[in-house]
Amino acid sequence: MADRLAGRTAVVTGAGTGIGLEISERFAREGAEVVVAGLEAGPCAEAARSLTVRYGAKAVSFAADLSEQGAAERLCRLALETFGKVDTLVNNAGGGVILPSLEHTEETLQRTMNNNLWTALRCTLAFIPPMLERGYGRFVNVGAESVRNGLDAHAVYNAAKGGVHAMMSGFAREFATRGLTFNTVAPSYVAIERQSAVREASKGPASGLSGVRRRALDLIPMGRAATPADVAAAVLFLASEESGFITGQVLSVNGGSSMQ
Repeated sequence: MADRLAGRTAVVTGAGTGIGLEISERFAREGAEVVVAGLEAGPCAEAARSLTVRYGAKAVSFAADLSEQGAAERLCRLALETFGKVDTLVNNAGGGVILPSLEHTEETLQRTMNNNLWTALRCTLAFIPPMLERGYGRFVNVGAESVRNGLDAHAVYNAAKGGVHAMMSGFAREFATRGLTFNTVAPSYVAIERQSAVREASKGPASGLSGVRRRALDLIPMGRAATPADVAAAVLFLASEESGFITGQVLSVNGGSSMQ
């Protein structure tokens, strides 16, 4: 089905590269107007230009640290001033420092929580009021399969992403009769070209990031990593009108690494 988001406006965070860029492109192909948000101005501006050139989509960019107070509100104002409404918020911004738990420092703890939990919480709170006014809204978070399967070296990351999973169920129940839905897409290990948000814990083959990736792949019965396109397809469904009776759910895009 084409043009599933025709006439809709979507805000995608963490959208300059990787999964967020793929989601933005998929939304643009389906007819959405897109606000491309992220930390770095250059990649976000280039992504917005690309959506217009390649797909004819109306797109603008926004750059800020969305974990900081006031940044999410500025993003919301830009979207409303540019397009007059927001129908969908995709909380994709994230990234953590993957380390054995006792090797974390105060800086890595704060960065992991800020990148994953605070960005999603602040953006969700900022965008609920204008969506409530219209009686329509789709909130889709990109969570993590590691919350379910307990992948090693992910305890702190899981604390942040687990908070994201949990808050969606709370919002879903609170606003269930107001036209808003809140769901999470939880990918397993995703193979993307740029993994800059994840820092290697060690250079050793068994204990470093390469070892964690290998063990993550070993947990997937389908024998491959997810792709950004796999994740974007699930996000698109939850952002569409077709998903109107689905709220408070976690949709795992995991190749079977956990079941039921």
